[in-house]
Amino acid sequence: MIVREMGPLMRPNENPLEAWMRHMRRGRFEAAWEVSERARRFGPARPDPMLPRHLQTVWDGTPLAGRRVLVRCYHGLGDTLQFVRYLPLVKATAAEMTVWAQPELLPLLRTAAGIDRLLPLHDGAPQTRFDTDVELMELPFVLRTTLAGIPADIPYLHVRPVPRPAGCGRVAVGLLWQSGDWDPRRSLPTAALAPLARVPQVEYYILQQGAARREIGFGVPSGAEDLYNLARLMRGLDLVITVDTMAAHLAGALGVPVWTLLQRQADWRWLEGRDDSPWYPTMRLFRQERAGEWEPVVACVAAALSALTPPSPPAVLRRAADSRRPPGAGARCVRPRRCGAPSPRASARPRPRHTPRRHSTPGGP
Repeated sequence: MIVREMGPLMRPNENPLEAWMRHMRRGRFEAAWEVSERARRFGPARPDPMLPRHLQTVWDGTPLAGRRVLVRCYHGLGDTLQFVRYLPLVKATAAEMTVWAQPELLPLLRTAAGIDRLLPLHDGAPQTRFDTDVELMELPFVLRTTLAGIPADIPYLHVRPVPRPAGCGRVAVGLLWQSGDWDPRRSLPTAALAPLARVPQVEYYILQQGAARREIGFGVPSGAEDLYNLARLMRGLDLVITVDTMAAHLAGALGVPVWTLLQRQADWRWLEGRDDSPWYPTMRLFRQERAGEWEPVVACVAAALSALTPPSPPAVLRRAADSRRPPGAGARCVRPRRCGAPSPRASARPRPRHTPRRHSTPGGP
């Protein structure tokens, strides 16, 4: 059995969530699903209604095939953007599929395949009939996704790009450096971005929202105040550079080259020891070597940007969209001297109201 081949399912004194995270970070999805299955079988028969929505188990094991399925989107905006890729797989066997999603995402989700009906998420009960329901992030568990079988056909969201002035002769780069308040370790201090301003032949478009947008001393403010127009702006850029936030998932879902800067203890979805992502073929990962140290990461990004300057940056940046790169070995940026020009195929890899979550886990215990 695959669990025996991968070592113990759970270590001594390890709780199910810790075991699940360990397996997912190492790409051992099958073992993680076994942990989830045990939790489902031996856990409470009904979810605790006092828990925040995103911590409740929704799927009760009922097959989705041939039934009217309600997909609930109880996690964050980025989680919804990442996992809507599974909806066509559900629709392929379900009789009908309704998606109950965050209102701010509905214009984007209307461009996704497989959805029969979209309803705005609210704090009450869904106003639709269904035979069985599932939370969106439970779908990888329900469908027993493997690392090699992640649906990664991009783009799976579609918008028209905002055109840029012709003949500018620069690499157009969108920039976001702060994530949500619930995990400040993901965010960069604005001052840490200074080396990027010194890279020649780059035009920065500031996609960051909030007070941080006024702190930076370079770049063109984007002016995008909603997610649909943010998506259109991204589609018109050569590259998006962002921390681990909703924007990384949006760029990846649109097929835009995106470079994602990760803190030392990165989320499970980015796995371990990789500079690419099986979820997004056009994404490249830049990882902290030591917790809290962003300077070497930014130095790596600046060096990689310098290698992508004109005359033909878009062709170089988008090359990785044509094929998926196999898993990388070492991926961390330690010192600028290790940050040479990226390989040709790596260059482009460039909520409802509830208590802020600590983790988003698809079908986790």
